[in-house]
Amino acid sequence: MSNSKNNKERIVIFIDGSNFYNSTVVLNIVGKINFQKLLNELTGNRELINAYYYVAPLDFETDSKKYWKHQRFLAMLKEIPKFNVVLCTLKKIKKKDGSFEFVVKGDDARLIHDFVVGAYENLYDTAILVSGDEDFAPMIKTAQRLGKKIENAYFSSSSSYALRRVCNQSIHLNKVISKILN
Repeated sequence: MSNSKNNKERIVIFIDGSNFYNSTVVLNIVGKINFQKLLNELTGNRELINAYYYVAPLDFETDSKKYWKHQRFLAMLKEIPKFNVVLCTLKKIKKKDGSFEFVVKGDDARLIHDFVVGAYENLYDTAILVSGDEDFAPMIKTAQRLGKKIENAYFSSSSSYALRRVCNQSIHLNKVISKILN
């Protein structure tokens, strides 16, 4: 299956940052995940080629303290070997009442692009998608047609049965939380 010199299964991990963050909020573990431990847990004895975390930087004007805390978090992620932070756009929309709504733009599109290109260019044997968003099901089917194995790592609070069903394997992150906390 693998094309690497040591014949280990090649893994690429794709993390839907918004979905991951919202799941950690529900579990009250925001900022407590050790991402190196997460990668190790998901990879096991296979070869990690790359991991990608899709996220948008926060709005400085809304809360500069929160913005800088988030920047430190992103900088910490970038220090992890083979871990890539993919910055997307945060769109600030003014509502009729004068308040603002924020929407992350381009994160799903970039994740889908990298996932499918990686499959076509044979950059991995197995992709691990850390998300509960069933919108990713079509890209998974495409990668599987190319002979790729797909695993879905998810938290209960953000899990889609339709997404898990289309994957070759599922990893319930709630069951390994104690192994991936700081």
